[in-house]
Amino acid sequence: MSGGALRLCKVSLRLGPRLLLPPLSLTVRAGEVVTVTGPSGCGKSSLLAYLCGTLDPAFRASGRVFVGAVDVTGLPPERRRIGILFQDDLLFPHLTVGENLAFGLPAAVRRGRDRRERVEATLAEAGLAGFAHRDPATLSGGQRARVALLRMLLSEPAALLLDEPFSKLDPALRAKFRQTVFDHVRRRALPTLLVTHDPADAEAAGGRVVAFGHAPADDPAAGPATEGKAGGPVAVIRPAPLPRRS
Repeated sequence: MSGGALRLCKVSLRLGPRLLLPPLSLTVRAGEVVTVTGPSGCGKSSLLAYLCGTLDPAFRASGRVFVGAVDVTGLPPERRRIGILFQDDLLFPHLTVGENLAFGLPAAVRRGRDRRERVEATLAEAGLAGFAHRDPATLSGGQRARVALLRMLLSEPAALLLDEPFSKLDPALRAKFRQTVFDHVRRRALPTLLVTHDPADAEAAGGRVVAFGHAPADDPAAGPATEGKAGGPVAVIRPAPLPRRS
């Protein structure tokens, strides 16, 4: 599968009779971070689940998803090459740090010396040299977050989804880890969707914002909008947020 943009083509979500997301078309360019915001329960995380192939059967979804030139809509999650980070690091407690990282490696390098070398080199690059044999329970919150990021990157994703991965970190660590993630995104040219409630995350991402909910009709910053029935949900694509003045 080639890299390139992540494209959503008329993606729509329903839960029973309720329309969560009207048909949304969006292209996330390589190395771009597009932020998705909106109130709780509006379908932000469900959108990410649909993109990576893990949407709960209770939801009804339509629309196509492309990674580069490849239509991944009907593919199982493991073949989509779409990585995802959650609020919780989801490290396997029964595996060492090194074994957690090795789990993310492509099948061709999951055994033998190649596996050990990849894991050790990745840990050293992230400032965690010598951590391969550590129990995840002995790590700090920041270290666990970095290991989760490294495991996902070792799977060689072609696109990335971020479901509030910074929300449980303390403010100082949050800013540092957020910058680490965005640096990896740009260095690897990964098209990225970030779900967050924090305006500081959108500001740090520096990309466009997709706002779920209801947008004022006279909002001069609003770009293209898609609407459901009268009074229904609206998805508005806004330009990148302006940086704060010091």
